[in-house]
Amino acid sequence: MRFDLQPGVARCFAENMKNYLMTFGNYSIVNPKENQTLTVRVTSQGGTASHHLAEHVQSGQFSFVAHESGDFLACIWGDETHDPQVLSIDFEWKTGVNAKDWPKIAKKSNIDRMALEVQILHETALSIKDEMSYLLQRNTEMLEVNWRTDSGMLLFIFVSFFVTFIVAGLQLWNLKSFFKKNKIL
Repeated sequence: MRFDLQPGVARCFAENMKNYLMTFGNYSIVNPKENQTLTVRVTSQGGTASHHLAEHVQSGQFSFVAHESGDFLACIWGDETHDPQVLSIDFEWKTGVNAKDWPKIAKKSNIDRMALEVQILHETALSIKDEMSYLLQRNTEMLEVNWRTDSGMLLFIFVSFFVTFIVAGLQLWNLKSFFKKNKIL
């Protein structure tokens, strides 16, 4: 993707990743001038672990394997200069199957095009299987939360009905005794 960035302003991108998922990123200033530089930082959720930090660069790459599930954040700052010109940035972030460099794999192992396509499809199928397993696990967790919430609400409904009937009974008893006291009833 390509976007514009003011010097001194940060632009952040988040990607939700699972355990042991490979990621690759590439960034650069389009047509950089000599004094135009960036600062790029890639961290895990909440900034607990830093995976990449590059200061005062015009281009660069990062790659890592996620050792925890969650959101990963890539922030890009345009370094402040005396020239307040807007920077045009090329940014690419690939995860999972897309992060592998398939043409290099094909050259290294000297396999034909069809075998490469089969390997790509196999990796894609494994990625889909992992994603489905993850979604099934999340669905089970959400069903458990839903069941606990429903049980709590049912208990709350019965307690509120009980309190309402007790208050109504007390009001009727109070009105009856009031009317008897004033000899209206």
